[in-house]
Amino acid sequence: MDTDRVFRGSMPDLYEKYMVPMRFDIYAREMAARLGIFRPGRVLETAAGTGAVTRALAESLPAETTIEATDLNQPMLDVAQRLLPSPRVSWRQADAQALPYPDGEFDAVVCQFGVMFFPDRPRAFAEAYRVLRPGGHYLFSVWDRIEMNDFADVVAKAVAEFFPNDPPTFASRVPHGLYETGPVEAELRSAGFSSVAVETVERIGTAPDAHFAARGICQGTPLRHEIEARDASRLDEATQAAADALARRFGEGQIGGRMRAHVLTASR
Repeated sequence: MDTDRVFRGSMPDLYEKYMVPMRFDIYAREMAARLGIFRPGRVLETAAGTGAVTRALAESLPAETTIEATDLNQPMLDVAQRLLPSPRVSWRQADAQALPYPDGEFDAVVCQFGVMFFPDRPRAFAEAYRVLRPGGHYLFSVWDRIEMNDFADVVAKAVAEFFPNDPPTFASRVPHGLYETGPVEAELRSAGFSSVAVETVERIGTAPDAHFAARGICQGTPLRHEIEARDASRLDEATQAAADALARRFGEGQIGGRMRAHVLTASR
């Protein structure tokens, strides 16, 4: 469904405020460190969102490295550009499945937790291959199954219980729907990549309290569209139900939960 890929209204700001520090910053720093090993001169980022990886790249890569950061959702890029007004970063609205760049333009393509949102992954992989120079690298991450990601799992179950006759499925279906990496590796090789490496990385995500985590997941991601489609007047109520479930599981005050993701590195 189209709303799975839409971040609009207050969602980009909520995503940046809640989701980025809770789930994405730690993996962004690791992604930047992995990319830095290859010392790329020109980098393309797809599905850049509000710029968590972009900021990590700008901080860690050599000053002469240029970064082209793209996303399908202009409102997400608006937040990202506001937070990182850097001359070394160019921001552009673009679909990863139809990149507006010539062949062999980049030394590396990077995408953190965006591949799961691509309706046509083989096409997106072919585009990444096309815009890479020979010897270039494609790095991206996908979440492991939802049961291996504590906050997401607890919230998804709580919201499903809140709407028992028509439970939302976004969390397990999209962001956590690509946990089997075998088919992804096959698609990358079919696109032309000569080698593919996969590493599973487990970390702890933290939030100041349960409501912080619940608000981020329920209102700062497309799960919000599914809640509002069922009953928009109950968004805050559903968020509170998720917060209560998180508090029962992890307690009051600061909470921490397991996160697990797969990081893939493909070489052209």
